[in-house]
Amino acid sequence: MKISSNKVVVMHYAVSDSEGTLIDSSYDHQPLAVIHGTGYLIPGLEDALLDHQVGDKFEVAVKAEQAYGERNDNFVQNVPKAMFEGIEDLDVGTQLRATTDDGEQTVIVIDISDDEITVDGNHPLAGIDLSFDVEILEVRDATEEELSHGHVHGEGGCGHNH
Repeated sequence: MKISSNKVVVMHYAVSDSEGTLIDSSYDHQPLAVIHGTGYLIPGLEDALLDHQVGDKFEVAVKAEQAYGERNDNFVQNVPKAMFEGIEDLDVGTQLRATTDDGEQTVIVIDISDDEITVDGNHPLAGIDLSFDVEILEVRDATEEELSHGHVHGEGGCGHNH
């Protein structure tokens, strides 16, 4: 069975940046199970999976614009330190949830001065070309229930109330 829209794909992956530095890998733990075509994966990887089948092992190079997008300098902002009163362990690298005009967003603290904190709302992998090593373990039709929920159910359902 070949991968196409609404198929469940179970796969192992390892993702590296353009310099070959490993960013994440499923080989050390559970494989990733997704419904193809639901937008869970970045576009460049999802497109590359089409028509592959169980047992295929391949590499995928994904440019930044087909991964997490280009960096947007407007997403870097200086915020008065007073807005962060009561937050403990505020260090460079701390991730915070911020409410923006576009809704909730994760920002990362990239600089702290005496009265200001600089936060970056770009995805940590924005602007980075990625390389994936992929191994397809299983391809099957998604169930009606999985399609209605938009995600794969493991043994014993998905654990949320309907």
